[in-house]
Amino acid sequence: MTTGSTRTSRPAGISTFKGQERALRAGRLGTGGLLLSVLAATGPLMVVAGVMPTTYAVMGIVGQPLLFVLLGVVLILFSVGYAEMSRHVHNAGAFYAYISRGLGGTAGASAALVALVAYNALQVGIYGILGFEVSGLLATHAGIDVAWWIPALLTVLAVGALGWLKIDVNARVLGVLLLVEVVLVVLFDIAAVADPAAEGLSLHAFDPQTLSGAGVGTALCFCIAAFLGFEQAPVYAEETSRPHVLVPRVMFLAVAGVAVFFALSSWALGVAAGPSRVVGTAREQSAGLLFFLTESRLGGTFTDVLHVLFVTGMFAALLSFHNVVARYAFAMGREGLLPAAFGRTSGGSGAPGTGSLLQTAVSVLVVTGFALADDKPAGDPTAPVLHLFTWGGNIGALGVIVLMAAASVSVVVFFARRGAARAQAVRIVTSSLAGIALLVIAGYTVRDFDVLVGAGPGSSLRWVLPGIIGLAVVAGLVQGLVLRARAPERHARIGLGNEAFQMEKAARTDS
Repeated sequence: MTTGSTRTSRPAGISTFKGQERALRAGRLGTGGLLLSVLAATGPLMVVAGVMPTTYAVMGIVGQPLLFVLLGVVLILFSVGYAEMSRHVHNAGAFYAYISRGLGGTAGASAALVALVAYNALQVGIYGILGFEVSGLLATHAGIDVAWWIPALLTVLAVGALGWLKIDVNARVLGVLLLVEVVLVVLFDIAAVADPAAEGLSLHAFDPQTLSGAGVGTALCFCIAAFLGFEQAPVYAEETSRPHVLVPRVMFLAVAGVAVFFALSSWALGVAAGPSRVVGTAREQSAGLLFFLTESRLGGTFTDVLHVLFVTGMFAALLSFHNVVARYAFAMGREGLLPAAFGRTSGGSGAPGTGSLLQTAVSVLVVTGFALADDKPAGDPTAPVLHLFTWGGNIGALGVIVLMAAASVSVVVFFARRGAARAQAVRIVTSSLAGIALLVIAGYTVRDFDVLVGAGPGSSLRWVLPGIIGLAVVAGLVQGLVLRARAPERHARIGLGNEAFQMEKAARTDS
């Protein structure tokens, strides 16, 4: 062994640099590990305890269970084409890789930056609500007053450390946390059905007439955020042994499972409170609705355990989003959209270590910034800690919705350009329908952003916050155009994944 490049038996095109590889380790994830990794990002308990009560309270939409069913249909339509793309393109930069293959490298560069911003925002936002919840638990059960940012920063470090481990180790951690969450929510669902409110086991929430009113569009924005995570399956394609089989399988399992699980759980909330009273009760209890309903049915001990699992569920979502951000940074570094250091993995674990460090640094900076700005008590609804969660979550959700819409268009163009329009007619039709639906949801999201983040109609935040995604779109397009003009060889690598450094190797051989 020399102190330079290590020559060992490895797949063609896989180069190393001081023990670091420029490809993610294959064969680390099977169906179960991949499914658990992506489902953890949905944060089942976080959705049931946070998103659902908010949707009932703010939007006044009784038909929330039906919304989850309808969104499940839209995302199944999206997944038909998206999953087919995963058979043709295996790249940790899933969204931007697919978009670049269909719409070109410049559009891919824009999508890459949007993905990096959106997933960072989603991940960092959760630190706010986790710190808030841990601070409250310590005050209630241990009599210890701790500022929210202390547990938030400690969690940043813990997630960052796990991000350096092998992805299969991460999958086991995520799996345990996810399964415990699901079991507790299912126990609540059973208890709600066994002991419904005075109106009994009403199916009123599935009546299409419950979706009338001005709040439906905004409710769609809230509910689609609950699905985020299923689209991450292709990000791990390079780390599976059979990506063309496992990735589509996991995506469909995830979308269908999430739609059914959340539709039933939101129905159980409505049954437990009563369809005619669920909106009023949600407004009274706010994020405490689930815990209020479990207290009377399953007792104080169960409710206390639920509070703790609420925190561990958020930790699982944080780790899942962290892994995705690190892999997007890795893919972007490998293809010249970020410095080359991001395009190498850690020699021991095969994890994208530099990308993990980037995400950790961003988290530390944002949490510290909100902590320095926090001069209000934690219970104040205007406290920055709560802004961190609502701002980050909605910025990230808007970014992912935009990416899904662009990916749907890309699927159509990709197969049309390959002369496969007739053979892929079903996927082209489903992608077109999904793209239209997603653009409508994106429009509602931008229009109602003031409601989503709790700002007044005249607040500048209604444009500034979604403008962050708009800025990422423009900045990415500018980067792509500059690369096309000044470094066409780097522009040509966008979205190619492992093929990018195979091209490098061929170029070095020719020279």
